[in-house]
Amino acid sequence: MSASTSETESQAKSTGIVSMAILCSRILGLVRDQMLNGLFGAHFTGIFTAAFRTPNMLRDLFAEGALSTAFVTTFTKKIKSEGDEAAWQLGRKMLALSICFMSMVSLAGIAIAPWLVRLLNPGWDRAASIDLCADLVRIMYPFITIVSVTALVMGMLNSKKVFFVPAVASAFFNLGCIVGGVVIAWLIDPGFRSGTLTEKGLIGFAIGTLVGGLLQLGIQIPSLRRVGFRFGLDFKWRDQGVSEVLHLMWPSLIAAGGTQIGVFLNSVFASFTPGQESANAWLANAQRLQQLPLGLFGVAVATVTLPMLSRLATDGMTPAFRGALAKGLRLVLFLTLPSAVGLCLLAHEIVSILFEHGKFTSVDVDATAGPLQAYAFGLVFYSSIKVLQPAFYTIGKRFVPMLVSLGIIVFTATVNAITVFVLKWDHTALAWATAAGLLINFSALYINMSRVAGGLETRLLLTSLTKLSMGLVGMAVICLLAKISVLSGWSSMSFMMQTLSLGGTVLVAAGVYFSLTQKLGVEEAREFLSIVSRRFKR
Repeated sequence: MSASTSETESQAKSTGIVSMAILCSRILGLVRDQMLNGLFGAHFTGIFTAAFRTPNMLRDLFAEGALSTAFVTTFTKKIKSEGDEAAWQLGRKMLALSICFMSMVSLAGIAIAPWLVRLLNPGWDRAASIDLCADLVRIMYPFITIVSVTALVMGMLNSKKVFFVPAVASAFFNLGCIVGGVVIAWLIDPGFRSGTLTEKGLIGFAIGTLVGGLLQLGIQIPSLRRVGFRFGLDFKWRDQGVSEVLHLMWPSLIAAGGTQIGVFLNSVFASFTPGQESANAWLANAQRLQQLPLGLFGVAVATVTLPMLSRLATDGMTPAFRGALAKGLRLVLFLTLPSAVGLCLLAHEIVSILFEHGKFTSVDVDATAGPLQAYAFGLVFYSSIKVLQPAFYTIGKRFVPMLVSLGIIVFTATVNAITVFVLKWDHTALAWATAAGLLINFSALYINMSRVAGGLETRLLLTSLTKLSMGLVGMAVICLLAKISVLSGWSSMSFMMQTLSLGGTVLVAAGVYFSLTQKLGVEEAREFLSIVSRRFKR
């Protein structure tokens, strides 16, 4: 077996492991959102979402974005060129720097919370909403410090080829949010105990986010010790490695933040739409369902691919580098395309069965299904960006993604302003603007990387897409037939019948897709089914 083949199989296997770990996290995150929507309704859930918006955005930027990308790239190269101990020293310096800087950010956020809420939700006209949101912001802002440390720990473990524990650690974050939130809400809100919930219960869930953050960090500490790291803080920041991380990080921060800032702007514009506070919840619920396949496939492939690309990049722009990147793109397309089609065609039924409980009504279902279809379209491009964007930093082309993202931010903000203030459209238009931005972002990055790398096996990618499209047509036919038959009487069905009908439709559609793509000779289908079959045989 050649080294290239071994590396490819290892990539697919590691992706499968990380995918399963991330699936646990995404499901628990979905459960958390179901609880918030069901217990408090879209209005109060929207306020909670607005309060957690900044810490959550920074979590995405640091844990899965700028800090992680810049640090893993530098840390991996340090291991290869200078050995483990030099890399550990860099880790200790970055831990000290992150704790100091992000603690100051947290304190600043707590101090200016009321003004921050008004600035980020300019369309809100209810003083009670602003006051409650400010209280939640003050509680949740320290999460920013916790997540910056967590991002560094995850980066060190991934660089040492430890993928499962960092991936499953995010499940502990959501578990802490759920259990901690319920317990604390039960203690501080008498209405929670009697069944007459009040907004005080949201305070409990805000504290739960801090509990979850500490759990996510703590579960990874033993693994980091096992790979050789010895904890300590090194405040000698005048170091070449630290400078390189920061040098990579600031353009990466802008580049990785393009999509996040777009989502952030959506929330600001959403405050001017008819839904106001509730629009935050509708968009967040739709994005949560997008995050399931995104985290399961896009982030998983990117997590495994980045350290590999960083190692390969030390030898220059080799065929192995191009092959690994192209392989990652084909794998993520194979996995996310059917997810996107399914979410788009079955949006109403999926939102209904997951969220239409308690205080979340059929009106809220309709208001969430529209944005979900838009996010489903953007899912394929978002996942591909997760793989493609970090590759630019491994080869020293850090300004390309940054400039592309700046352009996308301007594009999204312009389109949003037109749709909200001129055309007076609702929050669904904001989701479509985000999806269009993702398409443009991916296209620009792919064209630039193809030029720099001397090709990304585009012909092979197009051949694979042609075969995948046949599988997608097959599963789309199943979904459409189901909508006019077994799913046609959805509103009159019992919850059990809804579950069985929708679950059966999804299983049959997925089976058709995987069967057709395997028969058509799609390499990724063969590898995926091989991994699944081996796991069932164990």
